[in-house]
Amino acid sequence: MSNVDWVARTQAAVWHPCTQMKQQLITPPLVIARGQGVWLYDDAGRAYIDGISSWWVNLFGHSNARINAAIIDQLNLIEHVMLAGCTHQPVVALSEQLAQLTGLGHAFYGSDGASATEIALKMSFHYWRNVGLADKTEFISLKNSYHGETLGALSVTDVAIFKDTYAPLLRHSVQMMSPDGRLAEVGETAADYALRAAAEVEQYFSQHHHNIAAMIVEPLVQGAAGMAMYDAVYLRRVRELCDLYQVHLIADEIAVGFGRTGTMFAYEQAQIKPDMVCLSKGITGGYLPLSAVLTTDAIYQAFYADSTARGFLHSHSYTGNPLACRAALASLAIFADDDVLVQNARKGDYLDAAAIGLRQHSRVQHWRRTGMIWAFDVVNAPADFARQFYLAALTQGVLLRPIGNTVYFMPPYVISEVEITQLVAGALFALNQLLS
Repeated sequence: MSNVDWVARTQAAVWHPCTQMKQQLITPPLVIARGQGVWLYDDAGRAYIDGISSWWVNLFGHSNARINAAIIDQLNLIEHVMLAGCTHQPVVALSEQLAQLTGLGHAFYGSDGASATEIALKMSFHYWRNVGLADKTEFISLKNSYHGETLGALSVTDVAIFKDTYAPLLRHSVQMMSPDGRLAEVGETAADYALRAAAEVEQYFSQHHHNIAAMIVEPLVQGAAGMAMYDAVYLRRVRELCDLYQVHLIADEIAVGFGRTGTMFAYEQAQIKPDMVCLSKGITGGYLPLSAVLTTDAIYQAFYADSTARGFLHSHSYTGNPLACRAALASLAIFADDDVLVQNARKGDYLDAAAIGLRQHSRVQHWRRTGMIWAFDVVNAPADFARQFYLAALTQGVLLRPIGNTVYFMPPYVISEVEITQLVAGALFALNQLLS
């Protein structure tokens, strides 16, 4: 493979996501030949710890034997069949398990996170129409939120670099102040600040609730905002407000679900239940595209009628794909069999201790952790920090992808203590090299 110029061929034929392609002339993409566990191997045989779980999707390592076996077994049965007019064992079993885990009812499937957001927004809008409250068409999200880049999802996203160009195409939505604990004033606790942020929601709901369909939030961690973390009291208060003013609460667990925050789903830490929960990324252990929206029985029943037009007429060609569902079932089996959440807590504590040099670094600010997500901000970061840090970390066999001046770790759960030590050491080396 190393004798083939894959970089030139990808630049000639592939339009990469979230990339200014001209910049690949300066920083060419890694040519990844294979993966095993937390490791990615390039075409020259160099190894890199996948410190970001391949865009936050991989839970149990690359080429996981149990997930591999489940997919191979399913290949010998049925690879795909349309879910309109058909059903199959993997999608039924997965839906039952997700319902048991979330306490919500029927699962509606899509193919990726943005698809899940679109489904939830449409479902909320259509529900209110079905129950005779057609004026409830407005959506609320948080400042600096990210929910995907299709037009509906982008309408409730608040990241300028993704959104501004397409503003004329987007539906208007309203953003509430972020409960991001970094924004607390001196002497104000993260919980106090979160309640202050929730007070803004209360004020807005009190005036506009007749027109509001839903509020969508990333529970506990706003990923694209630089891993902004906040107190669970915010979710509890927003749940109360949504109940009071008849507004759906949509939990976007696309990035934070399946154990990332220390519980299976982040909203559990607030001891609440959302009206809808959006799932994707880690749902298949990082193997195959799949997303799901689970919702309450009350919402489902509003679509259950003799009229076809009253039904939820949304679809994707690969909805409920059997291979993806088998991968998801295998992933859930690993959670159940290996006591993953307990093991993650131990590994998290080990990383906290191993990272003392980073935590106490003079240029590091706002060191923070929620479950298996760590982040810190670099004070007075040099220009082009994210790219330069990425390159420096690669020299140490670590793949990291900062968001602006925020460095974060989100490794696969199978990472060992030795690999954690290397991950942290690689980040510290990169930081010192850039700031020397």
